[in-house]
Amino acid sequence: MTEPGSTAVLLIVFGALMAASVFFSRALNRLGVPVVLLFLALGILGGSEGLGGIEFNNYELAFRLGTIALVLILFDGGLNTAHSSLRRSILPAGILATVGVLGTAALLAVIARLLGLDWKYAILLGAIVSSTDAAAVFAVLRGGNIRVKERVRSTLEVESCVNDPMAVILTVAAVQFASTQTPIGLQLLVEIPVQLIIGAIVGLAVGYGTRWLLNVMTISTGGLFPVATLASAFLAYGLATLAYGSGFLSVFVAAAVLGNGPLPYKAGLTRVHDAIAWFSQVSMFLMLGLLVYPSQLIPVSGTGLLLGLALAFLARPIVVTLCLLPFRWPWREVSFTSWVGIRGAVPIVLATFPVMAGIPGSEQLFHLVFFVVVISALITGVSLVPLTKRMKLAEPNAPISPVALEMNSLRRMHGEVRVYHIDPSLAVCGVRLSQIRFPEESAAILIVRGDHLLAARGNTTLEAGDHVYVFCRPEDRPFIELLFGQTISQ
Repeated sequence: MTEPGSTAVLLIVFGALMAASVFFSRALNRLGVPVVLLFLALGILGGSEGLGGIEFNNYELAFRLGTIALVLILFDGGLNTAHSSLRRSILPAGILATVGVLGTAALLAVIARLLGLDWKYAILLGAIVSSTDAAAVFAVLRGGNIRVKERVRSTLEVESCVNDPMAVILTVAAVQFASTQTPIGLQLLVEIPVQLIIGAIVGLAVGYGTRWLLNVMTISTGGLFPVATLASAFLAYGLATLAYGSGFLSVFVAAAVLGNGPLPYKAGLTRVHDAIAWFSQVSMFLMLGLLVYPSQLIPVSGTGLLLGLALAFLARPIVVTLCLLPFRWPWREVSFTSWVGIRGAVPIVLATFPVMAGIPGSEQLFHLVFFVVVISALITGVSLVPLTKRMKLAEPNAPISPVALEMNSLRRMHGEVRVYHIDPSLAVCGVRLSQIRFPEESAAILIVRGDHLLAARGNTTLEAGDHVYVFCRPEDRPFIELLFGQTISQ
């Protein structure tokens, strides 16, 4: 078929796959199945051996597009990671993202060797699947039907965002070993901290620099603010990588700096990047699914199943338990953290490294990695909700308001709108607004009660289940939260 017909057909198939991803995602979330598996399955369905018939075997293009998608996903993760979560979880998450990744890679490599793989393939496999995946972890923990205890959830999320650099470093070293038979030496112990430090420094510089520019520059239209923050994400990755640092860590740090500081148009930025991250997830997993040939999955299914089970039941639990010993966490939290080690796009993208390096048998290894990722995500995702309840790690999850009320300005304003859920246990429940002593220049401006919007008047009585929108200054937020509890997401 000639142009523009062939492009039209490609867009129709891709659009249909993306639409199906959106429509079926809610049903899968209710079942506890990670939605990323749906994206992968639809990608396979649209591939050359599926109904779509799309021929796609360009591993270099897949790596580049996958890297861009991961940058956008990590940037959104950093933008939505609160400073309090970072402060609480940075030590355990940091150890899991470094020592934990190294230990998981080593232990899984030994298991793979015992299952009959040659050492070079065993080491490659261990390095490639050693890290958890931010997109998959966020999809399960933030998109599921249950809220996990704050310390555990923040540790898992931060770990998934900062452990990719370690996996990349190990994979590059493993590819060199498989290509040249050069032993993985002690220089790796120097390269790892150097790359992480450089990545963190570049991320801090880009984050603070972008934040300063956005606050002092006059931008004519709100649509350009997301363009500026996207530019900072790409700059953070590119500059850190060229400086022999960790590009992925740099992106996350830059986004965390931006997300935890004063920014104009902040609510709009958050929503735009959330949409971009979801688009990146869907596109990336569909693309990676297109790379997979179902006929090549069958020969590796037995080994892949055993390795997936070994990763879920042996390698990660052993390593995570040892890493968290110094923190003296309760056994329930340690067990849960060791179980939720979901693999996703990162291992599949890293599995393109050996293929691009021309290592014999690397395409079979790619399909083996794919199988391990699917088994890992399926086992963990399906068991997450019942395990959370059984281990008593669920926290009350305040219902999200059906109304999004936000304040967007092209320059930084000294005020913000926060939404609070009225729990029956709060002292303000059953109280008229006129009886509540708000700080100076703070006030309730809207109440959502079921499907009704109510003007916030002095004689309005707050009822259990209401969502109250409060305008306040940032410095008054602690006092407001004493009255209404923690703010919730809109």
